[in-house]
Amino acid sequence: MKKPLFVSEVSSNHARDLKRCFKFIEKSAEIGCQAVKFQLFKIDQLFAPEILSKSKRHRDREMWELPTTFLPELALCCQDNNIQFSCTPFYLDAVDELYEYVEFYKIASYEMVWDDLIARCAQTGKPLVLSTGMANLDEIAHACKVFEKNGGKEMTLLHCVSNYPTPVKECNLAALKTLRDQFGYSIGWSDHSVKPSVISRAVHQWGAEFIEFHLDLEGKGEEFSAGHCWLPEEIQPVIQDVFEAFTADGNGEKQPRNDEMVERIWRADPSDGLRPFKQIREEFDG
Repeated sequence: MKKPLFVSEVSSNHARDLKRCFKFIEKSAEIGCQAVKFQLFKIDQLFAPEILSKSKRHRDREMWELPTTFLPELALCCQDNNIQFSCTPFYLDAVDELYEYVEFYKIASYEMVWDDLIARCAQTGKPLVLSTGMANLDEIAHACKVFEKNGGKEMTLLHCVSNYPTPVKECNLAALKTLRDQFGYSIGWSDHSVKPSVISRAVHQWGAEFIEFHLDLEGKGEEFSAGHCWLPEEIQPVIQDVFEAFTADGNGEKQPRNDEMVERIWRADPSDGLRPFKQIREEFDG
């Protein structure tokens, strides 16, 4: 089992503020993430006009759009902080707009059924991360075929539950094994639970190789009130604990460690079952 890639999802918490975007990148690197992800959408290419004409709530999301002029500077900031830059394209031309800058693409679960978007990402040759929330196995199998048919090579399938936040009992982490066994791709967990135990279980029990989580800086982001975003001081110890646990594996050899050698003579003597070995009892001076 290999260590997972931790990816912070900035989502719409950036407030269209370039300096705030930089803070997300810097903080993500500081807390131990290997990648940071943004979203590139335009409201009029995200929601149908019938919805926008009726819903001010959806029209107001225009204020959440990430300006494309930010992309070169975000990529450079990621490079300076030794962290991968990724982004979710929500319209077809966004794939081309992102190509020069991203290490990998991510397709959201709501767009997983859009063949053209999967195909466009696959044709770039870059790795793709595909979220499978709400999907059944037939839909996932179809998406995989579209990816492969269009020349895609490297893909990670994320299990997630598109319920924000997700109660622990609804996480269904065992679906990670199902995804691996059925499709053979790398697997990961997109977290909406905000529970350390869930992330730990996803990695250590089910072998998640990719952990995505929603991040906010201080609780003032647009999505924080929904309850599915982590704060830096909450997620940093989780990342540290996950990586620390891997150091406990050792090399697998069953031999006394150097720091155990002094204790070996304090084991029970086979002749009478008392500690320590008889050979040192007389020499013991308290």
